[in-house]
Amino acid sequence: MRLRNVHGSQERILENPYTIQTDGTDGADFRGKWNPDYFHNNHPIHIEIGMGKGQFITSLARQNPDINYIGIEKYSSVLVRALDKREELETDTLLFLRMDAENITEYFAAGEVSGIYLNFSDPWPKDRHAKRRLTSSRFLERYDKILKKDGWLQFKTDNRPLFDFSLEQLAQAGWTADEISYHLHANGPAPDNTMTEYEEKFYQLGNPICRVLAHR
Repeated sequence: MRLRNVHGSQERILENPYTIQTDGTDGADFRGKWNPDYFHNNHPIHIEIGMGKGQFITSLARQNPDINYIGIEKYSSVLVRALDKREELETDTLLFLRMDAENITEYFAAGEVSGIYLNFSDPWPKDRHAKRRLTSSRFLERYDKILKKDGWLQFKTDNRPLFDFSLEQLAQAGWTADEISYHLHANGPAPDNTMTEYEEKFYQLGNPICRVLAHR
């Protein structure tokens, strides 16, 4: 469930040097400029769309100092919870972007992103809402525009119908699935995998976690 109406969240986001709120901004001020103007390095850029409270991307930033990370979250009341985790980091390679994923091509240039993470995205279970799913063909077209030629997408979910839908959409859009798992932690915590907060809870409950790693 999404957190709502966290008092002072908007103000805290505006005041934090590592967060960017897109309301009232021009995407051209960011598109193609993330590395030179905001990170001040040439590291590859990985983004997480719908980062929630930020545990996953904060952990990755701590583990991989040679990669620039951008966590994207639509809701201020959720993003603000990630700031607490961000304050524990001693790195400038993690930024938060408050933005609706539908506008992603306005803020990232063609070939600017090396990797995309989608973790436990909203399943939008009703058929009429299928286009809102972050793995729908509509969104895959957006990712196609911003990913580098050898860029990749990783998707994890505990929702099997959503996972099956996602595999179908990837195939129809011409993507190749390099790895597919229907029970990622069947033999204990999967190696080389960083868990989200949801994932930790589902793992403790024994719920199967599905994961796909794909490229165009």
